Amino acid sequence: QVRLVESGGGLVQAGGSLRLSCAASGDIFTINAMGWYRQAPGKQRELVATTSNTGSTDYADSVKGRFTISRDNAKNTVYLQMNSLKPEDTAVYYCNANLKRIFGSRWLNYWGPGTQVTVSS
Repeated sequence: QVRLVESGGGLVQAGGSLRLSCAASGDIFTINAMGWYRQAPGKQRELVATTSNTGSTDYADSVKGRFTISRDNAKNTVYLQMNSLKPEDTAVYYCNANLKRIFGSRWLNYWGPGTQVTVSS
């Protein structure tokens, strides 16, 4: 069994910062990409940022220059440093991991339960 647990969400004023963490645990052989997605009320879930196991990163245009994704492969943990937060960043943030549970198995996607980020104006 694989478990992803997010932490670090909360309420912050516009212009403030938050740091999200997500740790993957359980029966994991190897992890490829890890990333963050978000879903605001009434909207579809969207990509925020991803990072591969080689360190390459990708960001949504709306967060470029403000958010930074990083990863600790030894701890199977991904982070999202969010600076200069805006009210439109308010959403539930979900962690995602693309991984194999055993050698030779197929790649699977796992999601965390989500953490609420609320930015007040």
